[in-house]
Amino acid sequence: MFVYEKKLQYPINIKTPNPALASYIISQYGGPDGELGASLRYLSQRYSMPFSELKGLLTDIGTEELGLIDYL
Repeated sequence: MFVYEKKLQYPINIKTPNPALASYIISQYGGPDGELGASLRYLSQRYSMPFSELKGLLTDIGTEELGLIDYL
C-alpha cells in the first residue's frame, strides 16, 4: 500500500525571486552542459562501445550523472 503526500522534504519560503539564479539552475539541469545532457551522452554512447568492460563503465558514469541531478 502506498500513501502519496505532496509535500517538500524541506519546506522553503521564497521572499524575493531571483530570475538570474533560476536561469542558471535550469541550465544545469537540462542545458547543453547540464547533468541531464551529460548523463544521456554517456548512456547513449554505451550502445556503440565494442568492449563490454567499457560499456559497464559508461553505464556507471551515466547513472552517477543522473544521481547528481538531485543534488543541484
